[in-house]
Order: sequence, then C-alpha cells, then structure tokens
Amino acid sequence: MGLSVWFGLLAVCCLGAMSPGPSLAMVVKYTVTQSRLHGVVCAWAHSIGIGVYALITLLGLAVVLKNSPLLFNSIAVLGALYLAWLGFNALRSNGTSQLNVDGEAQGASLWQAARDGIAISLFNPKILLFFLALFSQFVAVADSLSGKTIIVLTPLVVDGLWYTLIALILSHGAILPKLQAKSALIDKLSGIVLILLAIRVIAGLL
Repeated sequence: MGLSVWFGLLAVCCLGAMSPGPSLAMVVKYTVTQSRLHGVVCAWAHSIGIGVYALITLLGLAVVLKNSPLLFNSIAVLGALYLAWLGFNALRSNGTSQLNVDGEAQGASLWQAARDGIAISLFNPKILLFFLALFSQFVAVADSLSGKTIIVLTPLVVDGLWYTLIALILSHGAILPKLQAKSALIDKLSGIVLILLAIRVIAGLL
C-alpha cells in the first residue's frame, strides 16, 4: 500500500470518526457522568467494534451481509432495540454519579462503559454501510499481510484516539465541573439522540 493511498484511507477514517452521532453521545455521557477513565474505556471499546467492521469488510463478509436482507435486517432491528434501550435508560438517569471517599465515580462500571462502547459500534448498521461505501475501495489495494493489517488498524486506532481526545478535553479541570452541573441535561440529550437513531434505523427498514 502506497503512502498516498494510506493518506486517503486516513482522511476517510478521520471524517468517519469525527462525524457526530450516538458514539459521541455515549463517550460524552460516560466521561461527564462517571469519569475520564470511563470515557477512555468506552472510546477504545468502540474502536474495537470499528476494527471488527474493518476486518469484516476486508474478508468480504460485509457484502454477504448486505446481500442477505434477512440477516442484515435482523442485525439492524437488534441494534435499534439496543439503542432504544440505552436511550430510555439515559432519559431515566438523573445525570449524576455517586462518589466514594477517594473521589472516584461509583455507579456504572468500566465493564459497562466497554460494553456500551463496543455495542454502539457493532449494532449501528450505518457503520456497516459506511465501510461498504467508502472503506471497501481501499481493500482492493491491500495485496499483502502488512497492507491488510494497516487496513484494519488504521480505522481502529483513529477512532480510539479521536474519542480519547474527546474524553480528555471534556474531563479537563476547567471544563468538567461545568459539564457535570448540566449532566442531567447531557443524559437527556444523549437519550434523545439514541432513540431518534433507533427510530431512523427501523424506518429505514420499512
């Protein structure tokens, strides 16, 4: 894979990662209502899901999924239900977390942050379509093991670094207290975003 091709891949991955959506809402939610570490764990778990889609596209399985309407629609419906469930939970949340004697957030565990991070990428059919439309063109030039490794690792690392940056910025001492004061509103907005996406996914299948 030539350097110019990789820069093209990098640009596509950056645009995909920076596009606002439910993934951003989830990282913001865990960073503000729990801790910086929760946000970072959610970010890298999300990136693992992105890496899985990159691998699926590389292996040609994404085309198989797209050409199998029953399987694709089943995944999309499961994803929409999961997004809706996350959204309703966010709407019910008061946006605050309990603090222990060391000042660390209690409530959601790191495992929950990781679970929601990877799930929101794996159960979002828009990500699969993104890889099919834009990412698959780079698969053709991955004619070696190193090229294929780069194809998978580039979107994974870009996604993880971008959302880690978001978590680090939002958890800065000058910013976090202000956001935490509005954590209930942030939870509500996150819930609305997730529910709207779930509705959009279901509507797209009708």
